Amino acid sequence: MNLAELDPTNVTTPPVIKQDYRDAMARLAAAVNVITTDGPAGRAGFTATAVCSVTDDPPTLLVCLNRAASAHAAVTANAQLCVNTLASGQRDLSNLFGGKTPMAERFAAASWTTWLTGSPVLEGAAVSFDCRVSHSTTVGTHDILFCEVLALKHQDDADGLVYFDRAYHGLQGSH
Repeated sequence: MNLAELDPTNVTTPPVIKQDYRDAMARLAAAVNVITTDGPAGRAGFTATAVCSVTDDPPTLLVCLNRAASAHAAVTANAQLCVNTLASGQRDLSNLFGGKTPMAERFAAASWTTWLTGSPVLEGAAVSFDCRVSHSTTVGTHDILFCEVLALKHQDDADGLVYFDRAYHGLQGSH
């Protein structure tokens, strides 16, 4: 029997246990990104793996942001951000932006420029997407931000950094 043959009114499934879900998600490899913003609400940044493409017309990314994150207020108020996808040699930066390190110390650890939105763009990132937040929605503990890409830059010779099974792994490109 497949799921299409099941009568949803007769199906009882136990709830998915939060830790089981977290353990399963640890097996989903994802690029490591440092999301940054700057504007009237201040400069802030955080590490995220919950980033993906939505569409190429208009070019749009999805970024998931925990509402309890220290960067939440600045990111949502500024309504602009840069998705900086880390290169394999930038693991330490991921840890800084993913922890409780004060914002000033996070940004002091790397070199930054700005483009159209004024959000910090990481020098040496594998790719950077300068975006404005076009809209958002809330699901559970997170806000899902839909980010229209206004400018981007990628390095053809940069190796990637992914997070899988609760550890960092470098990915070598075909360059």
